[in-house]
Amino acid sequence: MDGFNWVELSAAMPGLSAGLLNTLRLLVMAVAGGIAIGTVLALARLSPFKWLSVPAKLYVNYFRSVPLLLVLIWFYYAVPMMYSWVTGSYLTIDTAFTSCVVAFMLFEAAYFSEVVRAGIQSISKGQTNAAYALGMTYGQTMRLVILPLAFRKMLPLILQQSIILFQDTTLVAAIGLTDFFRAAYVRGDLMNLLTPYIILAGAVYFVISAVAMFGVKQLQKRLRV
Repeated sequence: MDGFNWVELSAAMPGLSAGLLNTLRLLVMAVAGGIAIGTVLALARLSPFKWLSVPAKLYVNYFRSVPLLLVLIWFYYAVPMMYSWVTGSYLTIDTAFTSCVVAFMLFEAAYFSEVVRAGIQSISKGQTNAAYALGMTYGQTMRLVILPLAFRKMLPLILQQSIILFQDTTLVAAIGLTDFFRAAYVRGDLMNLLTPYIILAGAVYFVISAVAMFGVKQLQKRLRV
């Protein structure tokens, strides 16, 4: 590990910080989009109408049965093609980042939908009946009563899934997106310090994940009170 010192680390910090920022941007956008799409899927799966529940079930089962890396590669090629087909022009923004956001959103939506569905089903029917007794419609009941209660219950599970997604973001290096892992890998390879930089990246992911998991456990304890 000759040459790996504070001077070298300071020189590498701008690139590593930019990579970490990319990772966090991707994480936030994927979680937000995944929860939004997952909530729609969960409501569709709970619908008594088969034309809604069956496609939603097929979607969830499909994305939970294919590797995430394969989905990332698919969308890396598919997103620019679909954009050109719809708009008639080429995708001018970062193709790798955009395709990763879309891939993670659609992939994670399948997992978030199961969390949301379980959360909705955990709410007692008394809450629904009480809302109907107040004259609320189905939509108002879901939006104002059931979903807020469900999200409070399933928040720890959503955060746990987000931590898993944070770890899975390292896969974007396979399609050339410079996340934190790839930034560390490229710097290490360039400076002939690949092993220490890989160890550093692993340590950073471990610390962030461990701190986040500790926070989730504390939240679970507070929600049980």
